[in-house]
Amino acid sequence: MSKLTLGIVAGLVFGVLDVLVMIPLEFEDRRSAMVGAFVNRFSIGFVIGATDLPMPLWASGLLFGLLLSLPDAIITKTWAPILGIGVIGGGLIGLGLGVWAV
Repeated sequence: MSKLTLGIVAGLVFGVLDVLVMIPLEFEDRRSAMVGAFVNRFSIGFVIGATDLPMPLWASGLLFGLLLSLPDAIITKTWAPILGIGVIGGGLIGLGLGVWAV
């Protein structure tokens, strides 16, 4: 599977998993929070798959996971869960792309 296709699939899976984790939480605007989280996590997988930085893919995943999660963490002031999940998910996606992408 190509790097871009695998990045899209990984982003979709990451987005769905993040929304599932959010189900028991309370939000003022639940729908917007879940859609925003899904788009953010999907974007991490997509960007990792679409770019080619001069570093290992796992490091690229960590970087994009951090950079793309940072605005949500700043807005919500919920630093640890948003950045932690973004960085860990990005690193795992990058690692997976490095192993399985053609």
